[in-house]
Amino acid sequence: MQKNQTPPPQGTSCTAFDHTHHLATGTYPSVAIAVKEHLRTAADASVLIFDDSSGRQIDFDLRRTDEEIAARIGKQFPADTAATTRAVGRPKLGVVSREVTLLPQQWEWLAEQSGGASATLRRLVEEARRAAPTPQARLRKIHERTYNFMSAMAGNLPNFEEASRALFSNDRAAFKKLLDGWPADVVAYLDRLSTDAVIQDVV
Repeated sequence: MQKNQTPPPQGTSCTAFDHTHHLATGTYPSVAIAVKEHLRTAADASVLIFDDSSGRQIDFDLRRTDEEIAARIGKQFPADTAATTRAVGRPKLGVVSREVTLLPQQWEWLAEQSGGASATLRRLVEEARRAAPTPQARLRKIHERTYNFMSAMAGNLPNFEEASRALFSNDRAAFKKLLDGWPADVVAYLDRLSTDAVIQDVV
């Protein structure tokens, strides 16, 4: 398992596969511990773990006790990275300093806002985070998370390219048909990742 990776967008759960067979679904620590137990007896195991929210592959350090594994995961994948990353001189806010590039008129507008540029940018970001995503944005996330998993697990399977095109064109009937013959557990997870009521609302 790789270590010191950059965390993907974190959801509330993940799913593990051994080859193309579903192994476990649950919280990060519970799946990590299930994988650890599985690897003790599965000599030819090839385990991949995917975040259920993003469809991206994730890795856990499975050394030592279950409690130590859970503690490491809590540090590796904090629920709110910004809240746990402390910058020197701003301990209460947990501010992370990074470069922002704007046009001159945009800097002028920010400078005129109450609290200054930094406070205004933080407020705008929080407002955007709280706003409900548009149907198009939700659909894009569905497509992306489905493709992330599909490219990792099914890139060499028949009709992969055709299924990818059907996915991004939102042709669900064609997408499901093109998965015929794929491993059942992979198809079941793809159905889970690609299903959302918002699809019916998008023209």
